[in-house]
Amino acid sequence: MAINLHGRSVIDLDDLAADEIRYLLDMAKDLKSAKRGGFERAALTGKNIALIFEKDSTRTRSGFEVAAHDQGAHVTYMGPGGSHIGQAETVRDTARVLGRMFDAIEFRGFGQADAVTLAQYAGVPVYNGLTDQSHPTQILADFMTMREFTHKNLSDVRFAFMGDGRNNMARSLATGAAKLGMRLTIGAPPALRPEAAFIDHIGALEATSGASVLYETDPLKAVAAADFIYTDVWVSMGEDPSIWRKRIDLLKPYQVNAALMAATGNPLTRFMHCLPSFHNAETTTGRDIEAKFGITAMEVTDDVFESPASIVFDQAENRMHTIKAILVATLG
Repeated sequence: MAINLHGRSVIDLDDLAADEIRYLLDMAKDLKSAKRGGFERAALTGKNIALIFEKDSTRTRSGFEVAAHDQGAHVTYMGPGGSHIGQAETVRDTARVLGRMFDAIEFRGFGQADAVTLAQYAGVPVYNGLTDQSHPTQILADFMTMREFTHKNLSDVRFAFMGDGRNNMARSLATGAAKLGMRLTIGAPPALRPEAAFIDHIGALEATSGASVLYETDPLKAVAAADFIYTDVWVSMGEDPSIWRKRIDLLKPYQVNAALMAATGNPLTRFMHCLPSFHNAETTTGRDIEAKFGITAMEVTDDVFESPASIVFDQAENRMHTIKAILVATLG
């Protein structure tokens, strides 16, 4: 079946069929080879892309800027406070203005509804660079990285997500896994499971693809036989700082450490993280956490993060390649 994504927005993985996800992963692989081999050809010359960032970023911003530049496009960065969106101007009005000036819009912000509204009113493709509910460009990079570090088809991969089962990464990984027929176990305490409606939605996707998405409270059972263990920060940007103590107490048993990696029973298990990560006390936030809570690492210990099993920087690089695939597929 021919795949045509021209003019499409990518707000959530639910916007993409399984074959379309695989198509983007294949394109990202080809684009990565072309860049490394020095034979990349620009498909976006003359295109202009607006980058709206309500939240600061390292990988998403760099990924979009470098991907666009490699393909001949220009970007305009609008950082926190750099535009009127949502403050002096409605999201609808901003969408209609930018849609007349730019060929596409990237949005990284707090509300999923804002990304949806941009896509409804802009008249050009809109890409979700992260919201409170979804992070589709990250998941494409994650699946690309999994492909690179296993001989298995993605439909045969077994992986575990450890942490807050309600956050945007857990939800996005569950959606992607359910669409591609993968086996995912989300290790989380009962208080941090997603709502019933989302679990039902994932169940409907599983019924079509043959996937298995499970929720497990026992961290050792959650990682059994996993090819990959994935985790994310325990408190996301924008959340109330007062929840730190409660969240740490809830998630300490789900920390990815050497014992949890060994519990897979698989010597080839790889560690994954979307970054940034609180794995030591060498940052301002890390030192603050150590001073307040007496711990030097949160969701992953430094020995695991820096181990040969860690492929977090391969994931980070692949953000650029999968973002580039989205740009080329929707604008090229």
